[in-house]
Amino acid sequence: MTNYHFIGIKGSGMSALAQILSDMNAEVQGSDVEKRFFTQNPLEKKGIPILPFQAENIKEGQTLIASPAYNDSNSEVKEAKRKKMKVHSYPDFLGEFIQQFTSIAVTGSHGKTSTTGLLSHVLTAARPTSYLIGDGTGRGQENSEYFAFEACEYRRHFLYYHPDYAIMTNIDFDHPDYFKDVEDVFDAFQSMANQVKKAIIACGDDSYLPHIKANVPVIYYGLSDENDFQAKDIQTDEDGTHFDCYIRSELYGRFTIPGYGTHHVLNALSVIAVCHYENIEREALTNQLKTFEGVKRRFSEKHIGTQTLIDDYAHHPTEIRATVESAKKKYTDREVVAIFQPHTFSRTEAFMDEFASTLQEADKVYLCDIFSSAREKGEGLSIEDLQKKIDGAELITEDSISVLSKHTDSVMLFMGAGDVQKFQSAYESSIK
Repeated sequence: MTNYHFIGIKGSGMSALAQILSDMNAEVQGSDVEKRFFTQNPLEKKGIPILPFQAENIKEGQTLIASPAYNDSNSEVKEAKRKKMKVHSYPDFLGEFIQQFTSIAVTGSHGKTSTTGLLSHVLTAARPTSYLIGDGTGRGQENSEYFAFEACEYRRHFLYYHPDYAIMTNIDFDHPDYFKDVEDVFDAFQSMANQVKKAIIACGDDSYLPHIKANVPVIYYGLSDENDFQAKDIQTDEDGTHFDCYIRSELYGRFTIPGYGTHHVLNALSVIAVCHYENIEREALTNQLKTFEGVKRRFSEKHIGTQTLIDDYAHHPTEIRATVESAKKKYTDREVVAIFQPHTFSRTEAFMDEFASTLQEADKVYLCDIFSSAREKGEGLSIEDLQKKIDGAELITEDSISVLSKHTDSVMLFMGAGDVQKFQSAYESSIK
């Protein structure tokens, strides 16, 4: 039996992959920093040991998998090289691992995690399926037919993969610490498209994806008439969003999803397209779309008193707009309050004006201090620079968080990719 050791096991992809291998009856352990992350909860539930970083963890006979965040400066990577043991990077290992399944990569600047979660939810009801979701969720099933996984474009990591299918949700400029501009992002996706083996499922409503060239069919989905899979007659009520799906102008069926907002309809269309291509039964598709409960940190709701608290990973202007839209469509007669923590100085600087305009779509805005990356320094930039661009925006800390209690009957959006959850926790503690 193979013994796997994960260096940096608390990373979202690393945690999910460790769970998959454990489910497939492999011996799995890992190491990481001592700080607690939500991604370690499922590891602990499965009894996967999590050790502190130390050279003694590296033993002959292990298969070593390292997070891209760790290099030769890490004590365990250094020890592995001293022992002349091969260290697989996470994307390199995953790229080899997926070859034993019909693999479906879900990629895009936004919406990857939610779409991978929805696809996994549908496929597992119809066929033996393993999946890896970017919120740290992983499930392995021996003899799986399908493998659905999130493929991240950052630093072109997804070029390690040669999947059977690729869902491409959108192309947008993000990760300004790596990509030069949106054309550079497009170039990365074009390279990825050249590696897909069977078909690409792409959003035809996107500004860039219709220009993708590939050696396999490109199937387009969206709301406009030019798409192969099109949603029409979109309606919302207390049960969610309902829409008709047309395949090349012929009615395929009417579907219901629990989510609110155009991006949820688009995610569902992409999954319908893949399942139609793979002859997944429409009954399973219909039932599973209706019962999807979402993924971690994507519009995760909690009701406390007269307020609804929502935890969301939104950290890019496009994602903030989608989250605010969802809140306003679901809670049509309530005030929507944004509590936003910018993620990294480079992203805050690059999208300063866009952040300001999208946050203004909320009824009230509170700003937390910028969450910085270990790779950068915020020279000359502060949260006050963003505050000045938003009418009525207020700065907030864990100590002053109780001010939110004055927003009775409101929807409180805690948004960010850093540790914005600590502000929500502090608020919940203050009102108890």
